[in-house]
Amino acid sequence: MRGDSSTGAVVPLVEGEDYYMDKGFMVLTARYHLRRGYCCDQGCRHCPYEDLPKRSTDAEDNETTG
Repeated sequence: MRGDSSTGAVVPLVEGEDYYMDKGFMVLTARYHLRRGYCCDQGCRHCPYEDLPKRSTDAEDNETTG
């Protein structure tokens, strides 16, 4: 189960929508990740965030000091 960030309520996962089983492993879908709202940086198979540019902390440091 996961928490709904807007209400704090626990929402059950729906097989076929939030995840599916592959050789005994639960594979989270892009829908699940989008509803969660952030990337966990674990290399998930269906991560919708992997193609987005990552924010560099070095770039932030350069902006504040430069």
